[in-house]
Amino acid sequence: MAATTHTVTNQVPPLVGYDVFAADRVLAEAVERHLEPGIHVEAREELETLGRSAGSAQAQTWGTQANENPPRARTYDRYGHRLDEVEFHPAWHRLLGHAVSAGLTDAWGRPGGHVRRAAGFLVWTQVEAGHGCPLSMTHAAVPALRTDPALAAEWEPLLTSHVYEEGLRPAREKAGVLFGMGMTEKQGGTDVRSNTTRAEPLDGAGEYLLTGHKWFCSAPMSDGFLVLAQAPGGLSCFLVPRVLPDGVRNVFAIQRLKDKLGNRSNASAEVEFDGTWARLVGEEGRGVRTIIEMVAATRLDCVVGSAALMRQAVAQAVHHSAYRSAFGGLLIEKPLMRNVLADLAVESEAATTLALRLAAAYDADTEAERAFLRIAVPTAKYWVTKRCTAVVGEALECLGGNGYVEESGMPRLLREAPLNSIWEGSGNVQALDVLRALRREPQALDAFLREVGEARGADHRLDAAIKDLLTELADLDGVEARARRLVERMALVLQGSLLLRWAPPEVADVFCASRLGGDWGAAFGTLPHSLDLAAVVERARAHV
Repeated sequence: MAATTHTVTNQVPPLVGYDVFAADRVLAEAVERHLEPGIHVEAREELETLGRSAGSAQAQTWGTQANENPPRARTYDRYGHRLDEVEFHPAWHRLLGHAVSAGLTDAWGRPGGHVRRAAGFLVWTQVEAGHGCPLSMTHAAVPALRTDPALAAEWEPLLTSHVYEEGLRPAREKAGVLFGMGMTEKQGGTDVRSNTTRAEPLDGAGEYLLTGHKWFCSAPMSDGFLVLAQAPGGLSCFLVPRVLPDGVRNVFAIQRLKDKLGNRSNASAEVEFDGTWARLVGEEGRGVRTIIEMVAATRLDCVVGSAALMRQAVAQAVHHSAYRSAFGGLLIEKPLMRNVLADLAVESEAATTLALRLAAAYDADTEAERAFLRIAVPTAKYWVTKRCTAVVGEALECLGGNGYVEESGMPRLLREAPLNSIWEGSGNVQALDVLRALRREPQALDAFLREVGEARGADHRLDAAIKDLLTELADLDGVEARARRLVERMALVLQGSLLLRWAPPEVADVFCASRLGGDWGAAFGTLPHSLDLAAVVERARAHV
């Protein structure tokens, strides 16, 4: 029946059919900045192809379907035999397959690999963030396995493969595999040294049987897992394959899947080990040291993933405001809305710029850059992931009531936003890790201050912030109670330095005036009105 009561007007067209990478000027500039010219041409072509896929109606449909049809645990078959499988909607497999084929698990062995992968991860997870978990775990497992050359030779080619094969089979029968992680237990959570899972050595060199549980096991459908367990020599790292070389399934009992706030498309499980075969990775008693590089890599992905959520939320808010009219004009032209959008855009740009700088440090792999990463990764993980929820919430409000409706996609972004602040160590853990580095690794602080000092003299507000930071760093007595405040200031000074060097003057000016100069309120949209906010908003707009 034809509608007779009204016609539909002043509705915003969907943000679809565009290149997610090319439309993100901040990301495109960062990729060009951090890659050698010879690599950049190829990388840009790859990222633009991925960006067009990410912006397509097909990919957006996959993202919606994957979230509306969450995974299901299939514990038993019809006869009562244990299966311990996880069943996903076909859209999940399409998303994951596209990501793997785009090289989002392949960073460690190709030139500029970390920058290219981080940029691709930032682009593709804007479609749907949940499947980023197995991508991140698979990518991050490589440095841990490299502590054992034999294991690395066996598994690394499969982990970095561009071929995705679903289903549980022996790894040697597959062209590519995925990895998960099992660290935390009921009684300890982040305090992994309190783990009770036991590892009993077998006669074969490096072979053990595990007995215990994991309270959060990431990506339980994966082909292998890195887990922590108590061996005779102390807490150690082990590789647990889902299927043994002879084709028999390893003991890996899925008790249930977590019913999470967000991240609905991804499976996180409670699992039990009962005589589960495992291989030792690294040395007995050095499990945390063995797995720490995996943790650092996944923490960087938390930063990149939060930057992706912020970027998508801001792109949606600016797009909506560019088409929606109210009170006699477009929202984007209203001074107060422009202030809100500019504030959000600057936060998003600072996050993306920092994330890509960290990825570039991984590619450089020098002693100085490794020292910088030691303190910059937990600092960025603390701050960027915390800002994500605030940014997404404010961006949702820019769409008004339409943003609160599931069809807009904004509620899914908001539910996802807190995750990266919790995963791989919550805020307090990151702040304490920074303090640990400050006390034990002076070269890390030196590298951090050198990086910040690259922009010294470019803006008086940054110079003043650096001076205040140095005063705080000079007195570490009783610092734990003020650790969050200290790490927040470190993050802001680092972001300010990066933006002064690489962002347009109007963006750096907004950041320094508000985040460093104190000319800012307690909510977004409280920037000084005298700044060039229109240029900042236009830079953030994704043109279709």
